[in-house]
Amino acid sequence: MRLECRPMTPQTPQPLTFDSLDTSSRDAVAELFTRTFTASEGEREGILVGNLASELAGLIDDQEVMAIGARQGDALVGCVIFSHLQFEHASRIFMLSPLAVRTAFQRQGIGSQLIRHGLEELQRRSVAVVVTYGDPAFYGKAGFQPIAPGTIQPPFPLSQPQGWLGCSLMGEPLPALPGRPTCVRPFRNPAYW
Repeated sequence: MRLECRPMTPQTPQPLTFDSLDTSSRDAVAELFTRTFTASEGEREGILVGNLASELAGLIDDQEVMAIGARQGDALVGCVIFSHLQFEHASRIFMLSPLAVRTAFQRQGIGSQLIRHGLEELQRRSVAVVVTYGDPAFYGKAGFQPIAPGTIQPPFPLSQPQGWLGCSLMGEPLPALPGRPTCVRPFRNPAYW
């Protein structure tokens, strides 16, 4: 038997593409969030966040819930979800949560690119403010700032109030809004807050 060795030609990775997702992405979104959060936070957190992401992905309608995906070829390697927060007397305010980038693709700026694409799309839709509940150091790089008490309340009391952050998309200070907003159904679980 004769073996022939040939030098391997390095494969160039496919470029990333960013696009809006729809409900047909639900299973891929659930798998991405479950695996990513299980790897970083443990199985319990992976299941919790994976279920949340699955529920949100099932509601994508580009009005109340919007999602942006990062793909390499057909593989979903990152996703960010935005959902509407309804205040009694307020304009369009959305919440960024959750966000995940597949473990092998982390620390390459994909999360920041997902946020940028999402904020640009929301700005085109005349959304005034985006809030999030997360790491101030990470989200601060995307322009999110701590929300002063009494300015924009979260839907539920927070276990880590320093993580309640906001970003004005209209170049104006964050508005002071009375009362707690109503969030989309999947977030109506105090365990997320």
